[in-house]
Amino acid sequence: QVQLVESGGGLVQAGGSLRLSCTALGGIFSINTMGWYRQPLGKQRDLVALITSSGSTNYADSVKGRFTISRDNAKKQGELQMNSLKPEDTAVYYCKCTGTVVDGTALTGYRAFEVWGQGTLVTVSS
Repeated sequence: QVQLVESGGGLVQAGGSLRLSCTALGGIFSINTMGWYRQPLGKQRDLVALITSSGSTNYADSVKGRFTISRDNAKKQGELQMNSLKPEDTAVYYCKCTGTVVDGTALTGYRAFEVWGQGTLVTVSS
């Protein structure tokens, strides 16, 4: 079973930086997309940044130029480097991955997966 383990959240002052990490565990054959989403208290969860298997990236307008998403396919890890943090960046950040896992019960021997991490809290003080 695929699991995502996140780390790197915490408290930082406005203007500071944090790096979030997401490691995928389990019988993973390949990872397609890795994305970071965030959910402020009482609000909906929205996409922050996404990176595909080919390295193409997509960012929310609010974080362009400040956040950078990256991935290490060999380590099955993704990272979100967050610079120039603002109080409005305060939220629980979630990693999400899609891809393929080995599944001996499947006709092809593989099946698709989509999994979320447990979330990590980022608090930016003013």
